[in-house]
Amino acid sequence: MFRNIREDLAAHEGRLSSQGFWVMIPYRFGQWRYRVRPAALRKPLSLIYRVMKTASQILTGIDLPCETTIGRRFRIDHFGDIIISGDAVIGDDVLIRNGVTIGLQRRDDPGSPVIGNRVEIGAGAKILGRIRIGDDVLIGANAVVVKDVPANSIAVGVPARILSRRKQGVPIHAGDAVNDVSLSDSLIML
Repeated sequence: MFRNIREDLAAHEGRLSSQGFWVMIPYRFGQWRYRVRPAALRKPLSLIYRVMKTASQILTGIDLPCETTIGRRFRIDHFGDIIISGDAVIGDDVLIRNGVTIGLQRRDDPGSPVIGNRVEIGAGAKILGRIRIGDDVLIGANAVVVKDVPANSIAVGVPARILSRRKQGVPIHAGDAVNDVSLSDSLIML
């Protein structure tokens, strides 16, 4: 738990004041409490988790249940109006911005997105349904993604159109130090 919290703090550039980091503490604590074996000890820890989660929701406007599967170094760049379903799966080094929803497409069809590694999700994007987002994908601001997005792609628009990053002159790896192009820069190229 503490190793993951240290990585989360580093992902938020060491800023203790980052609301995205505030949300990760109850999330990591909630995940950890499932490993406590005696039920008598786990029940008070569950109460502490619920209080921490509710407080973080009120202070940040981010709903991140501990049932969500999140990889390492998850970063919430801007806080507010973020909802992530409890059965969503999110990979390593994922960055999301404010107004993002990751969840069910319809109430009668359970199943949430599986998001790969090194994915950057723009402000206001909605990723809905039983879909897969590949590694190294950029999802544009306000995009509504309701179908699979292959690796090394860009998804923009409502409903989202899928574009190849190779054809748009955007580097294949978002973290490439030499040719790093941000989401806004890549959308300008479109």
